[in-house]
Amino acid sequence: MPLPSSACLSDPGYYVWGASMVRDAQGLCHLLYSRWKKEFGFNAWVTHSGIAHAVSADPLGPYTHVDMALPVRGAGFWDGACTHNPSVLFHEGKYYLYYMGNTGDGKPAGSETSYNWTHRNRQRIGVAVADSPAGPWNRRDEPLVDVGAGSLMVSNPAVVARPDGGFLMIYKEVGTREPLPFGGPVVHRVALGEQPVGPFSTRPEPVFTSGTDGFPAEDPFVWVQGRKYRAILKDMEGRFSGVERALVLFESDDGLDWRVAEPCLVSDRTVKLADGTSRRYDYLERPQLHLEDGMPRILFCAARDGDETFNVHIPLIRECF
Repeated sequence: MPLPSSACLSDPGYYVWGASMVRDAQGLCHLLYSRWKKEFGFNAWVTHSGIAHAVSADPLGPYTHVDMALPVRGAGFWDGACTHNPSVLFHEGKYYLYYMGNTGDGKPAGSETSYNWTHRNRQRIGVAVADSPAGPWNRRDEPLVDVGAGSLMVSNPAVVARPDGGFLMIYKEVGTREPLPFGGPVVHRVALGEQPVGPFSTRPEPVFTSGTDGFPAEDPFVWVQGRKYRAILKDMEGRFSGVERALVLFESDDGLDWRVAEPCLVSDRTVKLADGTSRRYDYLERPQLHLEDGMPRILFCAARDGDETFNVHIPLIRECF
């Protein structure tokens, strides 16, 4: 559906990126989102991002910044310098905030074409737990998912409760077979756990693959609708949809073996606005869904247009899913 003018979060002086929304017991909407100071450059997401907290009475916003959910806590912690790409799960009265964290010397790359590779390659997956989405969030001194043999870094977790019990996580992994510092290939893996705080056991075969492509997809959000698992993710080069950097839909009967849905195209990078015009973003990614009564109702996406970034909250037509 068209994007209302209120459904677009920006933060003066900051880049804004991925966001995940959840309601509290009183119905207030809490948005956990990534932000970092613009003075450090866009690629400082890997060194200076923090997970911020905003609230709204309406899931479509507008949202008002309140505080930092996961502030900097010192380079001596595995996630002490940078936290990024939140995804929130509510389960049995508690809130679980999954995220990427890293640490390092805190120096931004200073270039649109480079990274601080120490920070980038120290990305690990964490979880923080709270009784309220307003916090306080209890963080761990060790990652929830660390690197293993042949793994350079792990990040961007998405977690869902399984209908038959336990929890399923999908996460991004960069391997060590390709030349450093970037490494590769970039794949996604499925991990299973009995509790939302793990431990998680990773299955050996990657998912969302496309032949020998070394980086076909990114940023999946996973949910269960009825008895079927579904995932929205970014189609990097159009391998699945034929549209570069589109958002595409996958489905699975068990959460382990995935296939491209038919039709698979969720959206290209053009968003219809409520005033009747459209806006084409350079990037539209980091999809996160808000579900009501088990049905997708709002698609939260990070968007970039030139040097401006936003998180847009796109209302969905129920019949589409």
